[in-house]
Amino acid sequence: MIIRIHPRDTLPSEPLAEALGRPVSEKEGLTEHTVVAHWPGLDYYTLDDEQKIWTSAEWAEHLDDPNRHHPFAVSPQDDRRAIWHADVRLHPSDRDLTGAEWSEIAHRIARIAGINRPGDENGCRWIAVQAQPGRLDLLANLIRSDGTWAAQPHRFLPLLSDESRRIEAELDLVSPRLGPDSVQAVQAARFAARHVAAGGAPSAKSIEATAQLALLLRQLAAERTGPLAAVRGLVEHAAHRLDDLPHAYGPAAGHQLELVARRLHRLQEDLDRAAASLPTTTGPAPLSTRPAPAPPAAGARLTR
Repeated sequence: MIIRIHPRDTLPSEPLAEALGRPVSEKEGLTEHTVVAHWPGLDYYTLDDEQKIWTSAEWAEHLDDPNRHHPFAVSPQDDRRAIWHADVRLHPSDRDLTGAEWSEIAHRIARIAGINRPGDENGCRWIAVQAQPGRLDLLANLIRSDGTWAAQPHRFLPLLSDESRRIEAELDLVSPRLGPDSVQAVQAARFAARHVAAGGAPSAKSIEATAQLALLLRQLAAERTGPLAAVRGLVEHAAHRLDDLPHAYGPAAGHQLELVARRLHRLQEDLDRAAASLPTTTGPAPLSTRPAPAPPAAGARLTR
């Protein structure tokens, strides 16, 4: 499960259209099968006899209401980009989740993000849209009903990552965390069974080839000197620079790059584990080197 935080926006129409995968419409009604979760205050906002199926345009207007009710509310960066958008994407191998499971994921992410605090009567308006296969979108207006601006918790991204791992474990979802897990164990067992079925032990030549591949993977995954380390360093530097910018798009883009850098680091770890799983020989030569020449025959004279 991967969670992506989008740059904040001024209006909810475009984020909602992206969540739906189609334009916002005044004719298309969104049922509870599409809007799988929402802020608790909505139950008091609608009358008992009021129709609960709103069009996508009405949902967008509902999310935009705090902008009109509190025209002077601004973010800590002194901007009016109040629409917060995050999407959750499952692994292609994950099972289909029920509406209740999608709702559980939405509420837990909204709580971690600071937009849905338990017992907060002045919380943010937010909805969770499940309109595309394997994807959930959360949209919120960061202007609270009391006119203040919602603040994200300290260390929001690490907290969000930890919560994602807990959700994956509880709902038996495939984790993008690189490292040994149940899926990789199953795949390893399949490869082992395939090898046994093929019969025969690996030859010295094949072991030498895999040892050279292991060395190449270690070179790619080197923590400080590998090519991925250089890319990760540049991404982290860019994230730091963007995070210091006073403009509204700076911190949001910086957060995105921090997530990219984290995935690159996990990729390095995964490559290192893959290299460790391969058989090795003493002193394997890199793939780019040529075999050493054969030693001279007995009695032969060396010339300069």
